[in-house]
Amino acid sequence: MTIHVVSPGETVDTIAAGYGVAPRQLAADNELPPDYALAVGQTLVVRFPRAVHVVAAGETLTSIAARYGTTVRQLWRNNWALGGGEALAAGQLLVVSYFDEKLGEGVFNGYAYPFISPELLAEQLPYLSAMAPFTYGITAEGGLLPLDDEAMLEAARVRGTRPVMHLSTLTEAGQFDTGRAAFILTDYEAQGRLAAEVLQTVLRKDFAGLDVDFEYLPGQLAAAYAAFLGRLRQLLAAQGRFLWAALAPKTSRRQRGLLYEGHDYAAVAAAVDGVLLMTYEWGYTYGPPMAVAPLPNVRAVLDYAVTEIPAEKIFLGVPNYGYDWPLPFIQGETRAQSISNQRAIELAVQYGVSIQYDETAQSPFFHYTDAGGTAHEVWFEDARSMDAKLRLAAGYGFQGAGFWNLMRPFSQTWLVLDSLYDIR
Repeated sequence: MTIHVVSPGETVDTIAAGYGVAPRQLAADNELPPDYALAVGQTLVVRFPRAVHVVAAGETLTSIAARYGTTVRQLWRNNWALGGGEALAAGQLLVVSYFDEKLGEGVFNGYAYPFISPELLAEQLPYLSAMAPFTYGITAEGGLLPLDDEAMLEAARVRGTRPVMHLSTLTEAGQFDTGRAAFILTDYEAQGRLAAEVLQTVLRKDFAGLDVDFEYLPGQLAAAYAAFLGRLRQLLAAQGRFLWAALAPKTSRRQRGLLYEGHDYAAVAAAVDGVLLMTYEWGYTYGPPMAVAPLPNVRAVLDYAVTEIPAEKIFLGVPNYGYDWPLPFIQGETRAQSISNQRAIELAVQYGVSIQYDETAQSPFFHYTDAGGTAHEVWFEDARSMDAKLRLAAGYGFQGAGFWNLMRPFSQTWLVLDSLYDIR
């Protein structure tokens, strides 16, 4: 894999010729528009096939995979244009393998809402070890809020991706509720009823495991939260299922703030099989313009985390989105719009501006002025920033990474991931 940064005057044809690859393939892999429009500073992922196969009449992905000693999942990953589907045409060219130097293997998880486009979900699932529908919340009485996730679970199973149940304190209104968390964590009887209902749901829907995300916990609930996780783990382990938990991005044991105080890294890690570090949202809706996950900030969290948590239990949190801030930024008034990485590139093309790259934050950004005369600042992720983040997982010896989230298209995320890792 090579990550190419577009220079002034370059086109898809000239870039493809420079690498000896087909322009059509380069454009398809990077989901370029029909006119192949590029922005200066935009990244393109260039992959170099080692072995290819020309589809003959009557062949299937299963038969082709068997011929080359590979898997259908790997054929999907090697051929983004398949979209996780089975349709083939005689004469179609499939990549069987690439010239990649892998960093190792890992487990990779992604989160998605039930209203995700089926097509978008299908094309991403082959790159994921696990997928968690977001989310089973908790009622005021301590029961589970239902989630219509059957279509997602079936799509995951068809593509060999393990479904994982996601439990949070999200209410019917879609907000994390500290009061409901406190009720569950301090009322042992209610906690037992919820745990039993969770286990029943895991078994009935055949989830591979459970991912718990209780946010905004006060410090006095930290021990109770870890104990609750331990109780869940006992129940799940007896049925051959795993337990994960999400943790706020702390840089010290005594870090103040409601987001952090209820998450005792060491205690939670001892109670679960894996933890997701939510290493994103430094740049966020109500904050000033900046990278969503600046690399120095991410590293500071990781450096602390490995002092409290075995590295092999850790999943690195990776953002798959960006923000667009109207300027000037006024604290308490300005609200950034969450956008896809693909949309960010489209905006740069639309307004004819160059994408810049912050080498310290390891994140792309640009400025533009809309038709109404309002200036904007955009920070997002591209192949370079994804590459920098994903390499951290191998560098720290982590189990893998988790992507928040799968709701917006960006092929480069998955091309970079597949180029770097063997996905378990």
